[in-house]
Amino acid sequence: MVAGYVESFDKQTGIIKVKTSGEQQYDVLLTPAAYAKISQNLGEDYRDCTGDLANMLTPGAFVYTYGISYPEGQGAKLEAKALVFPQDASKQFRHEEPEWWINQIRSIASTYARWQFNAPEEPVDYLKYRTSLHINGQKKDDNMQEIDTISRMVYGMASAYMLTGEDLFLECAEKGTDYLRDQAKNTAPDGKSAYWCHGLRVTNNGVEQVVASEFSDDYGAIPAYEQIYALAGPIQTFRITGDPRILEDTEKTISLFDEYLKDNDQEGYYSHLDPATFEAKNEELASRNNSGKKNWNSVGDHAPAYLVNLWLATGDSKYADFLEYTFDTIEKYFPDYDESPFVQEKFFEDWSKDQTWGWQQNRAVVGHNLKIAWNLMRMNSLRQKESYVALAKKIADLMPPVGSDRQRGGWYDVVERVRQPGEESHRFVWHDRKAWWQQEQAILAYLILHGILGDEEYLKHAREAASFYNAFFLDNDDGAVYFNVLANGLPYLLGTERLKGSHSMSAYHSTELCYLAAVYTNLLITKKPLVLHFKPRPDGFADRVLRVSPDILPAGSVRIQAVEIDGKEHSDFDADALTVQLPESDVDLRVKVTLVPA
Repeated sequence: MVAGYVESFDKQTGIIKVKTSGEQQYDVLLTPAAYAKISQNLGEDYRDCTGDLANMLTPGAFVYTYGISYPEGQGAKLEAKALVFPQDASKQFRHEEPEWWINQIRSIASTYARWQFNAPEEPVDYLKYRTSLHINGQKKDDNMQEIDTISRMVYGMASAYMLTGEDLFLECAEKGTDYLRDQAKNTAPDGKSAYWCHGLRVTNNGVEQVVASEFSDDYGAIPAYEQIYALAGPIQTFRITGDPRILEDTEKTISLFDEYLKDNDQEGYYSHLDPATFEAKNEELASRNNSGKKNWNSVGDHAPAYLVNLWLATGDSKYADFLEYTFDTIEKYFPDYDESPFVQEKFFEDWSKDQTWGWQQNRAVVGHNLKIAWNLMRMNSLRQKESYVALAKKIADLMPPVGSDRQRGGWYDVVERVRQPGEESHRFVWHDRKAWWQQEQAILAYLILHGILGDEEYLKHAREAASFYNAFFLDNDDGAVYFNVLANGLPYLLGTERLKGSHSMSAYHSTELCYLAAVYTNLLITKKPLVLHFKPRPDGFADRVLRVSPDILPAGSVRIQAVEIDGKEHSDFDADALTVQLPESDVDLRVKVTLVPA
């Protein structure tokens, strides 16, 4: 496959001249049997454009060409068999349509509600939830409910409600949050902190807790990232409802981080706890190479998983301080540019590099680098530091040649951080496949970088990443998105990567992408209004102030245009502060807020 920009199309010879993102030029022969389509969103009909290729193949058009190369004569031509256009005939990228990501999140959330609960035909009941789902959504023959996957699906449902206002999604989010609190939350030995079990087993007698992780990387321990992601869904729900029980659960979990996982002497957070002693360093953890360790997940994942959203919902300076501490730690210890264009991700207690741990060794997860760039730009809008922007730009500029596919499009998975003598490129660790969540990190990183800094090169990378994702990851047959695709975009459907629900996947990254891509695209790039929905409880938000900022964006870049409460115009809001003063009420309020670029 070749992905690139059309330079010319000769109708007589059928030759299309294409230049890739990597500046390589290809001659593509349009064969008589070739067919072409325009990218379709989930829930849309197939959009054929085979008969309109003369209008589609104009200079500047972006196209994916799948074909066969015959190395004959003077050089090899690619003989096209299928073409996919991420733009329509007007050359507008379809993923920049105002409703594109909103329609996509509606489809994904509806699909998971049907797969897990057969909703809306049947009541939403989390006893039916299962972690593992086949490609068509059928549940595998097991009885496991991993807490993080429930929380991640709850995040998706809450985000879908915020963009659509559909009650089913909020019902799934609230019932999932209650289920987590009732079944999975425990009290730590100090009597004040909370921790979350790894999972629940559904039996004939109800559910039984599985406290320690059963995942191979973390077996027998309480990993920090599971505690972090247990908050992802509830906090996104809190943004909508203001349920004070969620805030209480969250503060008790943050107490766990501070009391048991934080290294007050040498900064950062440890990666694992012993479930018997709640120690971060002991022989039992050492036997599995997880004693006194720190990593990206234990330090950096606080921000995107729950902490940014917690600050958005509360405006509390202590959460801003926590965010700043996290990003200062990342900026201080993760860059390793004398050795590699990729950040270092695993550390010993003293922040020396751990390059012998498990599968990671001295290897880079491409998406983690992009995730840092994306979140640094968010943080800079809260507390500006030149160093945050400098590091985000450095990552954004370094990553395309070492982490992306400059010929076919898309972003790779895990590569060796250091090239060996004679190697011109960083070697793939296992394969050259592309995972759905790493495409998300690229899309969001370059969207926000362009939206704030205005650099057209960042917009180009954002468009190319979003085009690849929407052309090849959407499962228009069974619903939701594929876990992995091959380098050429075809779905990879073997092993756990065949699943739509697993330890790694549960409507989180796909819905997070929809929510934030809608925010960044509409409000920062195409300058379109965005409508968000909230439903505060009577006891929600102690100060009765609803904070409606969709993400941490530059001050003054977005304002409130209009507010409705229960279908009636409401004027008590601060347009620039992005806050709505809620009336006292003994019932839930339906709040609809229209945001516009300032």
